[in-house]
Amino acid sequence: MRLVTLMTILVLTVATAAFAAPATQTIPNARVKDAVTEFVRQKTEGLGMETTLRRIGFQSDLKLPPGEVSFEVAAPNRWEGWGKANLALIVRVDGRVERNLTVPVEVEAFADTVVVLRALERGDVIGPDDVTVQRRDLSSLPGRVYQSVEEVVGKRARVPVRANMPLRGEQLEKVPLVKSGQLVTIVIDNQTMRLTATGKARGNGAEGDIVKVQNLGSLKEVPARVIDSGTVQVDF
Repeated sequence: MRLVTLMTILVLTVATAAFAAPATQTIPNARVKDAVTEFVRQKTEGLGMETTLRRIGFQSDLKLPPGEVSFEVAAPNRWEGWGKANLALIVRVDGRVERNLTVPVEVEAFADTVVVLRALERGDVIGPDDVTVQRRDLSSLPGRVYQSVEEVVGKRARVPVRANMPLRGEQLEKVPLVKSGQLVTIVIDNQTMRLTATGKARGNGAEGDIVKVQNLGSLKEVPARVIDSGTVQVDF
């Protein structure tokens, strides 16, 4: 009788083990942070800036099924690699998605930045003495910033800009050389011929811009590239 009882207990123990929950593995929080840190490093590599991850908003370890763990990190399309963002962290085990997490981050980034030395009014054209290059933290600056003086000299302010402020892409524009309604010389130039005609610009354009121009002879409108204040070129 006692032998039967022991056999019954053994059978129940084996059956219980067979239906027990599968083993798990623990992925330490530090490994998750390493994956996020490496993503930010690659995102900002080659941009000429020094970045520091000031905050990673993920504190717990991960409990996952056994197997090989891999991470995939993705950022919002318009995030340039600094400032605040919510990153997507996809965790896979043996290639199968196990977790899809949101990880808030805050990245500090110092880089050479063009700073305006005087207050700019709308329409002011920037000269070489109006700007300098300083190392600034970009994390609080939205959008693209200029990093060389050559990028801004000759452009004009689209909006007022305070002195001692970094210049951002949307604050400046190229000075139009051709204005809508202006008479221009249309140049058609390729390897076999060079022709000219008189035309009327149908839009404003700076050097290198493509504008619509009406040929006053044929009355047809064609796209042309602005060469200078009175000349546009039709490219073939």
